[in-house]
Amino acid sequence: MTPSMAPIAVLGAGSWGTALALVVARNGYPVRLWDHWPAQVADLIRDRENRRFLPGFPLPDNLEPVSDLGQALEGAAEILVVVPSHGFAALLRNLPPLGPDVGLSWATKGLEPGTNRLLHEVALDVLGPLDVAVVSGPSFAAEVARGLPTAVTVASPQLEQARRVAAYLHGERFRAYTSDDLIGVQVGGAAKNVLAIATGIADGLGFGANTRAALITRGLAELTRFGTALGGRLETFMGLAGLGDLVLTCTDDQSRNRRLGLALARGASIEEARRQIGQEVEGVITARSVHHLAHRLGVEMPIGEQVYRVLYESRTPEEATRSLLARESKSEVD
Repeated sequence: MTPSMAPIAVLGAGSWGTALALVVARNGYPVRLWDHWPAQVADLIRDRENRRFLPGFPLPDNLEPVSDLGQALEGAAEILVVVPSHGFAALLRNLPPLGPDVGLSWATKGLEPGTNRLLHEVALDVLGPLDVAVVSGPSFAAEVARGLPTAVTVASPQLEQARRVAAYLHGERFRAYTSDDLIGVQVGGAAKNVLAIATGIADGLGFGANTRAALITRGLAELTRFGTALGGRLETFMGLAGLGDLVLTCTDDQSRNRRLGLALARGASIEEARRQIGQEVEGVITARSVHHLAHRLGVEMPIGEQVYRVLYESRTPEEATRSLLARESKSEVD
């Protein structure tokens, strides 16, 4: 087996992990799709599709579901982690020592709960120095699996690593652009989920398209202030991983975060809303991390603040909305 065709290990067989595994396999690479839940892997092997999280898309012959982590990584050229943010560090701690030629990337959009760290900080802390990259951008799993045109950003401070990851993802219907702004791309992918909850709440309360457009625009200003304070670059937030992902997540009901906001506006509890959605809703956890980080950095994020108060301080969606509307007039560029 030539190095270029060594297996790609995709760790996490939820909807997004499965969709990305399909992309890589359709590009001709051998793929091992691992999940920590053996029953899920057994179903994948039996059904040759992910009927639980991404039904209707057969797994190609070069995509092998595995439940043993060591088997998934054996001889792998690249590792792509696609697990929820709260499981990211634990998974990395379970990895065997990685060879010098193995790169690590992830398509997880979130921060580490509790520490509020960006995931590259977690990876370097757990594994030591290695080439890392993040995959982010406006992308719904079902549309990617259907082969609908999609574009994402692959970011790494080592541009060669970004190009390696982009090479196995890039295809006729899946475009992978590269960036060296690892911080900005991660912040965009994480913080937009909080803002999508806000737009879901507003739409659920019947506030209309004008309000949605205002929330997206002012949300982009918040995201940019927050991201640049953490070290991201302004132009990143105008691109796929910033504005692109924000618009997608705030405007389409395929977004779990938007659907959670809609459910909260209807009067559902957070637990009920999560149960209805049936998959991880990253914005719930991220809202807490963004809230604490923004306060530490002295960054004003009024929309994010109100989402945090709804999720963690029992503020009703109506009260949160009134609080935003009652803010004093100010310059748009401040």
